[in-house]
Amino acid sequence: MSVTAELSLARFSMARARATIASCERLVALAKAGVAARVAEAGGVEAVQHAAHGLAWLATYVEALRQMARWAEELDQAGRLGEIERVILGLAMAEYTGQICGGISMSQCEIARPADLGITTEDLRRFEDETAEVRDASGADQSKRRLAELIVADAASTTFGDTGLDETHTAMREQMRRFAREEIEPHAQAWHLTNGYIPHSIIEKLGALGVFGVSIPEAWGGLGLGKEAMCIVSEELSRGYIGVGSLGTRSEIAAELILANGTEAQKSLYLARISSGELLPTAVFTEPDTGSDLAALKTRAERVDGSYRVTGQKTWITHAARADLMTLLVRTDPSSTGYKGLTMLLAEKPRGDDTEPFPAPGMAGSEIEVLGYRGMKEFEISFEAFEVPASQLLGGVEGQGFKQLMSCFEAARIQTAARAVGVAQSALDLALGYALERRQFAKQLVAFPRVANKIVMMAVEIMVARQLCYHAARTKDQGRRCDLEAGMAKLLGARVAWAAADNAVQIHGGNGFALEYPVSRVLCDARILSIFEGAAEIQAQVIARRILEGAN
Repeated sequence: MSVTAELSLARFSMARARATIASCERLVALAKAGVAARVAEAGGVEAVQHAAHGLAWLATYVEALRQMARWAEELDQAGRLGEIERVILGLAMAEYTGQICGGISMSQCEIARPADLGITTEDLRRFEDETAEVRDASGADQSKRRLAELIVADAASTTFGDTGLDETHTAMREQMRRFAREEIEPHAQAWHLTNGYIPHSIIEKLGALGVFGVSIPEAWGGLGLGKEAMCIVSEELSRGYIGVGSLGTRSEIAAELILANGTEAQKSLYLARISSGELLPTAVFTEPDTGSDLAALKTRAERVDGSYRVTGQKTWITHAARADLMTLLVRTDPSSTGYKGLTMLLAEKPRGDDTEPFPAPGMAGSEIEVLGYRGMKEFEISFEAFEVPASQLLGGVEGQGFKQLMSCFEAARIQTAARAVGVAQSALDLALGYALERRQFAKQLVAFPRVANKIVMMAVEIMVARQLCYHAARTKDQGRRCDLEAGMAKLLGARVAWAAADNAVQIHGGNGFALEYPVSRVLCDARILSIFEGAAEIQAQVIARRILEGAN
């Protein structure tokens, strides 16, 4: 390691990290005041969405840096903060403070600049001065070169850098990684290219491992390990193939809904079967013309004697044909508007297949062909007087559907953030392997700085997204409200996954565009992450509203 690089790392102390966070927090406070003033003047967040969403991205970046500093400090206290972790921390601080100064990309064509958030030139200069040492010392080329050397020297590593997990969670990660390598990765590309279902044998093995009941309490047949464990499992399985990592999402949503809102009879009937994988659920919420606007939901359920008769259209229903149980959001009060009158039903159905996807009276549907995120298949469904016993009313009370749904969105979005980290890690695995194997102009690709720098920043951002995801999970495990943390984790995680996949394809060059190379699948899979479970714009809206609560 060069003397300059050693100096760079030595200067980046934990004290410097804390000082950087303090400067970032002051800037967020200024941005919050500036955006709040614009919202008040315009009459609402929607009128100034660019500024409001820019505030959300700024706050997300700062929270991410805060969690990176916490991660490093805990490792330091445990004697586990090594050279690679220190370099990753320094580069994360340098990169994100640099983007804060120059503007944060909310998408490829939308930049949130400090002035957009009401930050004055004087205040920005102060922030630039306070963070100049971080950006100059930690962001220097020699730090990137050194991290590239460390990554290449340990190319077989499960992750690049200590994740900060305890022994139990580390063992769980290693178990899931072994399973993914042996059972998923050899077959994932074929499942994708043939648009085939993930085999039932894989689902059975996942059930035996406890994947579907990671966070379900032991009293109800689960492992009772919490959301942090759920994130680790989701990340590693998604690293193998997002379809497999996503199998547990529907179980997570159904279990959360039933645990928080179900009757004792409903809990007894379903939770253990969900946990074992015997019963496969699917979430049936979205409608063709509503998207994220659930208040406009039209599917109705009419109470007739001892059952509900459901009529309406649903779309983008994942794993619908093979599912046994639908968490079905309907409108039971036809005179209601908005979120009032929405009700959740636990609607059972027989399993279908490609020949007859919905072999149930009152149900029909067809597959939606998609670019990626395959293995479970997407469907649109029509209901025509589809009968659901009245005993299947979640919690036994009508009109609570939206409230019940909101209770499970936090966990679902945290899990999506974990899936994003797994997809990003998969992209890094493929990019690094190719850059080490492929030679151009008598050198390995990784020897070229533009290639090495891509790999370096992928590793840095994956650790950033991972720590933000773990933070949201731990907040949930502590029983605290975490819609803000979950939204931030998903917002950043999805962006990191897409950037990693895009860069991995670029490193592959023309081969990255060939279907025979798995990186082409990873690119397709990564694209969905900023859309489902609440699009990036919805996440930014949620975050902005939470930050601005009480600002006036």
